[in-house]
Amino acid sequence: MRPAERRAMVARELGGRHDGVVRRQDLYDLGLTYDQVQAEIDAGRWHLVGRRSVSLVGPVLDAKAQRRVATWEVGAGAVLDGVTSLVEAGLTSWQESVIHVSVAKGTRVRPRPGVRIHHQRRMGRTLGTEPPRTAPEVATLRAAAWAVSDRQALTVLAMPVQQGLVSPQRLLEEWETTQRHRRRALLQEAVPLVCDGAQALSELDFARACRRHGLPAPSRQEVRHTAQGRIYLDVYFEDYGVHAELNGAHHYLKLAPVADARRRNDRALEGDISLEIPALGLLLDEAAFMEQVKRALWQRGWRPRSA
Repeated sequence: MRPAERRAMVARELGGRHDGVVRRQDLYDLGLTYDQVQAEIDAGRWHLVGRRSVSLVGPVLDAKAQRRVATWEVGAGAVLDGVTSLVEAGLTSWQESVIHVSVAKGTRVRPRPGVRIHHQRRMGRTLGTEPPRTAPEVATLRAAAWAVSDRQALTVLAMPVQQGLVSPQRLLEEWETTQRHRRRALLQEAVPLVCDGAQALSELDFARACRRHGLPAPSRQEVRHTAQGRIYLDVYFEDYGVHAELNGAHHYLKLAPVADARRRNDRALEGDISLEIPALGLLLDEAAFMEQVKRALWQRGWRPRSA
């Protein structure tokens, strides 16, 4: 077989399978010899992008090909993990400068530029995709652990649920079996909020926050009859016409924001001041949200006893 025919065969059999990158072993399995592969590399038609990996399309790899090559090059059993696994699964609106790869503890690894290797005592559930990756519930909790700040951790915890990449039930079950976590105290509060929605942030919790900030306790949960039917207002200060909705992650899924907007508009048309308080936002920045509640109450005539 002439070199041009051989290259055409490789492109046909392997080129489209792995985003233009192939393992050397795949080329050998196809019948090529070491010398034939090396001749293509030396001629600049193919490009060596790792000890085991060859690019058929150029020396610069796109993000997807880089993730694939990382699992080939790092070590035996390497899988994409953390936010990299989530991006591979379809997470949008997220940028990450490094590729996160996990291997079982004790695995011999080869460092690679732009790749952060994590050694796991417990790998957790993995998926036999190409490239292989951890299951979304595992990846989500690890992404939160590896985030650079608590704010980023809560963001990456909520986004996979909001985008439908992981079910709340699977995430909650995985958290309940997680023995070690860098941000255990934070996630002990945050995971139930993400998985169970506003139910995890009870009226009692909000009432405690009101006391901490010197605000009156909410009057009660209100039942109202609207064009949407019977609805329950999470928090209502009856004496002042101030309403607050404690929104968990499920409020940002699919058409839920539409229903929430109608509810807020109904309250505005009734003359109430209506506030939206994301449950994770209250956890991360309680003072700022309670200051907004205070301002709303102040506008409606409330004054602290010392005033």
